Amino acid sequence: MANRLVRVFALIFCTLFSFHVLANSTAVTPGKLTGGKQSEHPDWFKESFLDIAGDVEEAAEAGKHVILFMHLNDCPYCAKMADENFAHAPYTPFIRKNFDVIQINIKGDREVAFDENTSMSEKELAKKLKVRYTPTILFLNKENKTVLRLNGYRSVPAFKHALDYVQQQAYLKTTLNQFIESQQASPVYTFRDHPMFKRVTDLSSAAKEPLALLFEDSSCDACNELHDGHLSNPETLKILENITFVRLDANSEDPIIDPEGNKTTAKAYAEKLGLTYRPGIVLFDKGKEIIRIDGLLYTYHFQEVLRYVGERHYIKYPNNLHDYLGMRTETILKSGKSIDLSR
Repeated sequence: MANRLVRVFALIFCTLFSFHVLANSTAVTPGKLTGGKQSEHPDWFKESFLDIAGDVEEAAEAGKHVILFMHLNDCPYCAKMADENFAHAPYTPFIRKNFDVIQINIKGDREVAFDENTSMSEKELAKKLKVRYTPTILFLNKENKTVLRLNGYRSVPAFKHALDYVQQQAYLKTTLNQFIESQQASPVYTFRDHPMFKRVTDLSSAAKEPLALLFEDSSCDACNELHDGHLSNPETLKILENITFVRLDANSEDPIIDPEGNKTTAKAYAEKLGLTYRPGIVLFDKGKEIIRIDGLLYTYHFQEVLRYVGERHYIKYPNNLHDYLGMRTETILKSGKSIDLSR
């Protein structure tokens, strides 16, 4: 009897040991998150005490506007913007002559006195200003009012247009996109077709399900890059199968019905939305705007914004895209796949 019990316990031990070895041999090595990059701000950025009203007054006396460069640690878009559009841009002297640039870390704890009624931490200010993308660039006039907001990275030529628009105070009489159109002697982009594009003029009929409106125009210096990059990526196209994808000419006067059911034109609707980026993408579901892509996004973030709406993850994570991204990133890394944020 004793020998039999010994054999039984030995069998159990061997079985459990085998399961342990098998589990260890099939354990998944977590993936790696790469591509984050710390911004290096030029030493000529203003050393501000973060009394923004005072900074604006001082800038106005020198005939300048204030730029708030709102950034995030390890943000590849912020690093790219700081390097290409401020530190080493062909128009860097123009910026230094006409603007005072102040950096704000949207997760920072420094106290910011934005105006006489608003004093809070950097991260609280970013929340108040509804900063969703980094970098976010705010141009302030002498009344400490935002006259132009850029959500996300801009190319060197596109950012120069924005600088000229503010420096010339063209914001008093026209929109940024109208200003850019007036500055260009000839089109820089010829419209390209795509098999995912749907021809829909009554957008209210499509907005009850996930809908993406892509706004392009002839002045779009990043539209070819979109087509050659994201819109030729098989994984991105797979995600777009869950979304009605409609391209609109942001300068077109042809009639459409917007997602709310109003008669308008693509041009008027783009202006109503306040889009300052081409190619801009606005995503809707159940008749409401959920989120927009109003600046450069690399592959991972571009795909996940589409997935956020196309697979309706926004319902579970309604307050912040970053909550969803945190979950999604953790899931992917645990599966053994790596993520490069800068490609």
